[in-house]
Amino acid sequence: MKFVIQRVTHAKVEVEQKIIGSIQNGYLVLIGIAEDDNEEIADKLVKKLLGLRIFADKNGKTNLSLKDVNGSLLLVSQFTLYADCRKGNRPSFVNAGNPEKANELYEYIIGKCRDEVPDVQTGSFGADMKITLLNDGPFTIILDSKDLM
Repeated sequence: MKFVIQRVTHAKVEVEQKIIGSIQNGYLVLIGIAEDDNEEIADKLVKKLLGLRIFADKNGKTNLSLKDVNGSLLLVSQFTLYADCRKGNRPSFVNAGNPEKANELYEYIIGKCRDEVPDVQTGSFGADMKITLLNDGPFTIILDSKDLM
């Protein structure tokens, strides 16, 4: 499982020219799910995501968490995080989880985040989405379950 976390001042996701999710101050999280991922792995990544202290405190030091700043989440499924570009120029996505299982885990992650964060917005699994964001910093962190287990 991979999370690409971008600290944003605002972000939105559109499907068919309609805004389906929009946040101010918080994280845009792109979520990639592999075939061998499960709820235990999701729990560890969600815990790490929600515990990250990457917002500035009054001294400008990155020391505050999402909860500390009353931040929001925009969670977007993105199977292309598992692109394999080793051969040729056309990526292979054989390492991405099958859509049914990946969607179940994506919904599980959304539920876990909603248990802890009052404002959780989402993309639409499998849809052609357009994402607009203002990365604050810029600040981007990549969490990979293979590095955290």
